Amino acid sequence: MEREFRSLLAESGEAEPAPSSLKARLYSMLVHKQQKSGPLASLDASLAAGHGICVFEKLVQISPVGERAKSPFFCEVCHARVLAEHFDHPPIFWDHCPYVKFQES
Repeated sequence: MEREFRSLLAESGEAEPAPSSLKARLYSMLVHKQQKSGPLASLDASLAAGHGICVFEKLVQISPVGERAKSPFFCEVCHARVLAEHFDHPPIFWDHCPYVKFQES
């Protein structure tokens, strides 16, 4: 058994990258788990930390609403998330959308 394990570890072939749809589903799942421990950072806090926000989040960020209204997982209701979780090359192209970035990696 140990010999087989070592032979698996010794293989140096290039591993194929995970499909972008799998990355999208994992990301959504991780954010949902993070939400269970408390609210997510607000959009203002995300921007202050140097992170980009998508065009739809920007609309919420500039709206005259409280910080609590700026901290949900907005991707939950975005069609880009649905497309990204079901297709490996969905037609989404927005800047700062994490689901677009999964296609690039």
